[in-house]
This record gives sequence, structure tokens and C-alpha cells, in this order.
Amino acid sequence: QVQLVESGGGLVQAGGSLRLSCAASGRTSTSVAGGWFRQAPGKEREFVAAITFSGGSTDYADSVKGRFTISRDGAKGTNLLMNSLKPEDTAVYFCGIVGYHAAGMDLRDRLDYDFWGRGTQVTVSS
Repeated sequence: QVQLVESGGGLVQAGGSLRLSCAASGRTSTSVAGGWFRQAPGKEREFVAAITFSGGSTDYADSVKGRFTISRDGAKGTNLLMNSLKPEDTAVYFCGIVGYHAAGMDLRDRLDYDFWGRGTQVTVSS
């Protein structure tokens, strides 16, 4: 099993910045990628950003490209630096880990993630 704990959420004004962290523990040796998703009230959980642990390749949703940066933190943790925040970025942010490599893996698909944290609230005021 893998345990994930998010931190760094909070309340910020539009245009501000926040840095989210995801600490991973447990059996992380086979984990191949980490990602961040978010869920606003009444909406489905949506992809934000992902990073592979071996090559460091990154991917971003169009809505955050150029404003958010995902990076590795230690062996299997991740950070999400969020700049130029907008009110529409308000959501609960979840970090996830893909525990095992699988053919056809899609890091934008939440169903390909095996473990999740409990989430951290990000609120951006206008």
C-alpha cells in the first residue's frame, strides 16, 4: 500500500501563488508516475498535471499550462507550484500515484491512478 498526504492549500487572492506538496510513503518502489487532479463542487475530478518518476516528463491541462509547474519531491513525492491563480482554480486538489506500469497508461485518466490522498482545499478569491 501507498499513503499520500497533501499539504499547502489555503485561501489566496486572484493573481497569487500557492505551493502544494504530496508526501508519499509505504510501498512506492514500483510507482511510475504522480499526478494532481482537482474537483470543484458539483463537478467531476479533473486532470491538472502529471510527472513520470523515471524520466521526469510532465503534462498539463490546457487550463493551467504556463501557470502551474509540477515537480518531483524526493523519490515519489510531488509538488505543484501554482502561479497567477484565478477564481476558477478553486477546488479540492488531490494527488495520486500510478502504482504500476501498464500498457496504454494515460496519466490524464484518473482511473489509471492506484492511490490517492485525501485532498487539500484551494480557494481563490476575486
